[in-house]
Amino acid sequence: MKYEYDLTFSPMFDLVCIGCGATYRSDAVIYTCSTCGHLLEVRYDLANINITRKDWLSRPISVWRYRELLPVAGEPVTLQEGGTPLYHLKRIGEELGLKELYAKHEGMNPSGSFKDRGMTVGVSMALQLGMKSVACASTGNTSASLAVYGARAGIPVIVLLPSGKVALGKVAQALMHGAKVISINGNFDRALEMVRDLCETKGIYLLNSVNPYRLEGQKTIGFEAIDQLNGEVPDRMVLPVGNAGNISAVYKGLLELSELGFIDQMPMMTGIQAEGSQPVVRAIRQNLPEVIPEPSPETIATAIRIGAPVNAEKVLHAIRMSKGTADYVTDEEILGMQRDLARKEGIGVEPASAASVAGVKKLVETGVIDRDERIVCVVTGHLLKDPETVIRQCAPPIECDATLESLLAALQL
Repeated sequence: MKYEYDLTFSPMFDLVCIGCGATYRSDAVIYTCSTCGHLLEVRYDLANINITRKDWLSRPISVWRYRELLPVAGEPVTLQEGGTPLYHLKRIGEELGLKELYAKHEGMNPSGSFKDRGMTVGVSMALQLGMKSVACASTGNTSASLAVYGARAGIPVIVLLPSGKVALGKVAQALMHGAKVISINGNFDRALEMVRDLCETKGIYLLNSVNPYRLEGQKTIGFEAIDQLNGEVPDRMVLPVGNAGNISAVYKGLLELSELGFIDQMPMMTGIQAEGSQPVVRAIRQNLPEVIPEPSPETIATAIRIGAPVNAEKVLHAIRMSKGTADYVTDEEILGMQRDLARKEGIGVEPASAASVAGVKKLVETGVIDRDERIVCVVTGHLLKDPETVIRQCAPPIECDATLESLLAALQL
């Protein structure tokens, strides 16, 4: 795949507080509003963006197909991320009575997760802003992706991980790509507090999803899904929710498409959490104005084992404004759907990824989802991210002697 970039392109945007509306320059190194402490988002001068869907469709499908709605000027740090497949889940859909159930497989990105969409933009912005090193806290995929893109950019990477709570496949990626990996005796939420303090005191660029630039890359999941559906907007988009950046980013991106006149409806944004880590679900069900953190989140789905989602206010807004919903699934439902995706559809995903499709199954069975809906589930990471969990739930290989007779006996033929 060949990329063609207009290196003279310079997007016009500001950073805007979603709470008080304070505006900050695009070259400011800032993550939350210095006036009220709320989150920031990137706001483009959409009225002066000269682009058509036909222009986009003439380019290779990737994150950078949509560069007019991305903040990077000049050539990005890229490994050809995006362009992930959209699979029609025919067998699982038939079982659930859904004719149009799709899975957007983000595990097919370069490092094996959707995080690459955010890191290509985030690391590019780090260089654009003159930063010399980058850091993050992670449940695994963020650390792997940042290590990969930091290596591509040639800048040092620091990652903080909760000790014993990260799948080894993700730790291996971070180590192999040269990141300085620090394992702390605490959960992810504490790791995030620590890395934010580190970045603020030492001038290191923070690339967790509190960084508004990182979310700009992740919103392209929604852009691609619509392109792959030949311009049709799904009735519902279903995403696993941990730190809540992904679902928030996709919603923001689709609002931009709506304002540009490229789409005329919004999908119902639906977030799925694990039973042992469901602060967003509780806030939606109880109609709370904000999320109450879960002090001790626990689930087999390590990628969404987060009790205090940093993008809480964004995700509540996205779900409520789109008339979506949030629900939880048990670890057993997650692992069951992980097996179903592999054995019925040939799609291998890590546990957290299967939460979105498991959530659809639950919502169909409880009558929340209509069977005539067109649904896109985002499955966020590859099966090989967490092979230990796979091995534990599968029967071991059958052993036999190296003879045909022994093989036939083992196969019971």
